[in-house]
Amino acid sequence: MTGAALDRPFGARTARGLRNARLLAVLVPAALLAGAWAFQLIGGLYPCEMCHWQRWPHYGAVAMAALAFVVRAPRVQATLVAGAAALVVVSGAIGVFHAGVEYHWWQGMTACTQTTSTVGLSTDQALKDLLAAPIVRCDAAQWSLLGVSLAGWNALLSFAGAALIVSQLWRRA
Repeated sequence: MTGAALDRPFGARTARGLRNARLLAVLVPAALLAGAWAFQLIGGLYPCEMCHWQRWPHYGAVAMAALAFVVRAPRVQATLVAGAAALVVVSGAIGVFHAGVEYHWWQGMTACTQTTSTVGLSTDQALKDLLAAPIVRCDAAQWSLLGVSLAGWNALLSFAGAALIVSQLWRRA
C-alpha cells in the first residue's frame, strides 16, 4: 500500500464513498424513526417498551452521523459513520429479539408499558388515566406486513441499511 492509501480513513477508499456513507448514516436511522413515529402518531399504534428500546440506537446513530458532517477530519468522519452503522445494527438486533418475543420463539423481559404520564395529576385522575390507557403487550404484534411485524421490519431494514452504509464506507476507487 502506498502512503496515500494509508492516510485514507479506515475503509473509506474514496471521498465519494465517505460522502455517501455519511448521507446514508443519517438517512437510514432517520427514515426508520420517521416510520416508527408515523405508525404511532398517524396510525395510532402505541409502542411497547421494547419498541422504544429499538428507537434509542437510531437516535444515537442520527446524532453520530450528523456530527460526521460537522467535523473535518476524514478519519474522524469515518469513525463516526462506522459508529452510526454499529448503532443501526444494535437496533436491528433488538428488533430480532422483539420479533422473537412476538412470535413466541422465546420469553420477553416485559409484557407491557405505561402509555400515560401521572405527573402533576391528582391520585383519582392519575388512576382514571392509567385505567383508560391501552395496555401494549410486547409479545403481541400490533401490525404486520407479509407476516413480518414492525419489529421484524426494523431488524431487516436496519441490517440492510447498516450493510449499505458499510459498503459505501469501504467503497474502492
